[in-house]
Amino acid sequence: MKILFIGDVVGSPGREMVEEYLPKLKRKYRPTCTIINGENAANGKGITEKIYKGFLDAGAQAVTLGNHTWDNREIFEFIERAPALVRPANYPEGTPGQGYTIVKINDMEVAVVNLMGRAFLPPNDCPFTKADDILAEVEKRTPIIFVDFHAEATSEKIAMGWYLDGRVSAVVGTHTHVQTSDERILHKGTAYITDVGMTGPYDGILGVDREPVLYKFLTNLPARFEVAKGRTQLNGVVITINDKSGLATAIERIVINDDKPLFE
Repeated sequence: MKILFIGDVVGSPGREMVEEYLPKLKRKYRPTCTIINGENAANGKGITEKIYKGFLDAGAQAVTLGNHTWDNREIFEFIERAPALVRPANYPEGTPGQGYTIVKINDMEVAVVNLMGRAFLPPNDCPFTKADDILAEVEKRTPIIFVDFHAEATSEKIAMGWYLDGRVSAVVGTHTHVQTSDERILHKGTAYITDVGMTGPYDGILGVDREPVLYKFLTNLPARFEVAKGRTQLNGVVITINDKSGLATAIERIVINDDKPLFE
């Protein structure tokens, strides 16, 4: 079992990178399951139904979200009929949508879980205890459990990795848009990386135009952020998992940009 995960897709530049490179990545790595974080896919904030379906048409089996889940209000019109769309599970009870989904591939099932951190992000229910609740449900069906932990603080992400070590197949961090180089298999067999990185503009600041960001830092005044144009990048990971035990045996970072082209 191989899982290909593509980090936060930002705006149309990110979607174009997925369209161009996902077929190539599938040929190279032959993933069993492909997951995309799409919380920034609609002009940098949120997602639309067209974009969600576009990711599925491109070859994804699940799409995860994060703190920008509700920024494009169209999501309220379709989230309840989007079985492959997963928003953070630790939103309060009664929030629309689902916090995990089960992807069926041939005779295997993959549980895809989305959680959101609380450090430096809006307050929500505890992601650690929510993870316990979800595992009590899904581990009855499958040992293959993938967790997208959308969080700001490095310490909180590392803590989640160790908390779920040996209980899930992978804990991958998203949200900060800068890929970390700490990918590894934890002691009990869970694949971990603090942040997968982003897919979209290469020369912006976390995916948006540089000038408004610099203006805000220099003046401390409000600025309107727009998705940057120009060169693009794709960041992700591919994780190899024992489909019997659900434990990971390998994790490899993926970096595609002008400085690091993809070699098939």
